[in-house]
Amino acid sequence: MTADSRADQLDQRFRQDFLIGDGGMGTRLRAEPLRPGESEELLNVERPGPVRAAHRAFLDAGSEVIQTNTFQGNAVSLARRGLAERTRELNRAGVALAREVAGDRAFVAGTIGPTGAVLQPYGDLPEEAARAAFSEQAQALAEGGVDFFIVETFTAIEEIRLAVAAAADTGPPVAASMAFDPSGRTAFGVSPQQAAEQLEAAGATLVGANCGTISPSEMVDILALFREATSLPLLAQPNAGRPQQTAAGVTYPEPPEGLADAAQRFRDLGAAVIGGCCGSTPDHIRAIVKRLRAE
Repeated sequence: MTADSRADQLDQRFRQDFLIGDGGMGTRLRAEPLRPGESEELLNVERPGPVRAAHRAFLDAGSEVIQTNTFQGNAVSLARRGLAERTRELNRAGVALAREVAGDRAFVAGTIGPTGAVLQPYGDLPEEAARAAFSEQAQALAEGGVDFFIVETFTAIEEIRLAVAAAADTGPPVAASMAFDPSGRTAFGVSPQQAAEQLEAAGATLVGANCGTISPSEMVDILALFREATSLPLLAQPNAGRPQQTAAGVTYPEPPEGLADAAQRFRDLGAAVIGGCCGSTPDHIRAIVKRLRAE
């Protein structure tokens, strides 16, 4: 399948159908002990086996979108591990791995996450530095051949607007997603209505929610507010339940059927991409596929 034909199919699916995403890539990879100084993105080059296996597990479960292992792949994040100069290499390798596994069975989405810093004047990161970091990452992902972008897990509207604009400048469609807490807002106080309006203005093709500290059923309520504020297609990728701190670490208690219940409601609200985030396993994706594709 050519890039042009994939783009045509993707546009049709966004407008007339929906795609089932993958699950918690980060939580799955963190089950593989990282070596000192190693980042998940470095695995794309130096230990690609776990990345390839994670992609394949979700693909075999029925995912129709495979996200690149590049969530912290911007230069600001990578600089904390001394890897900023390898930004393009690590992102392009992430696309190559996802494309290798996906083949013609799934679309590949280039994942862009926040910098992990706070923009000036409230924090230390100059806006120009953040914009440059997102542009560099987006360009590398686009050059690698992603079908679209998922700009996800942001809580500050000023930062995600920069990331969305940088991705939109490269050409492929952009799904923009923010992380909400039980108050119904992000940690920086952004409401779903504000997110919908400002992300559309920044160039997003799809808007919605992922991750956060809410349950899948609570995300349904968030997505309903997005639906009231925009006619754009929506994205919903909840965690497998509210994160719970235990003696063994953070756990996610939602069983696969619970995520499938929420997925059905996301579809009814007009979600064009429905998947999972932290703690969601291939079993969760399999349950979503069974529920949504069996009809």
